[in-house]
Amino acid sequence: MMRFLPLLAACLLTNALADPVYKCTQGGKTSYSDRPCVHGKSVELPAPVGIRPEGAESVPTRDARTLLQLEKLRIAREKEQKREQERGDKADARQARAAATHRKQCARLNLRKRWAEEDVARLTGRAKVAAQRRSKRATEALAVECPA
Repeated sequence: MMRFLPLLAACLLTNALADPVYKCTQGGKTSYSDRPCVHGKSVELPAPVGIRPEGAESVPTRDARTLLQLEKLRIAREKEQKREQERGDKADARQARAAATHRKQCARLNLRKRWAEEDVARLTGRAKVAAQRRSKRATEALAVECPA
């Protein structure tokens, strides 16, 4: 039972600090109470600094806090959308570079095939056979790398 006494006192003090306190002067004696005096002079004391009675937070304060939270959420959402857009732009740029590289490789293979065909038409004998082999290989490489 004695263990719970400090806990009970803390609970009572916590509630008491938020309630209004009245200073009563009656017959030259001063007393403090949570209710105004029945007889004598009564003065309500201000709440201690840092303690707010229940309902002290006004509607404009809550609205301002809500607006601030909404603004923070909007800013965070815009930042995330901007990051997603940048990721998409980077992916598009990467695909464009890959496509340009592929076109360049296809153009190079097409040029080699054309040169090999020109060699076949120009050469005779054993050199022509070797040129035909090169032409066939260039055509196959072009078909593998750049279909249609």
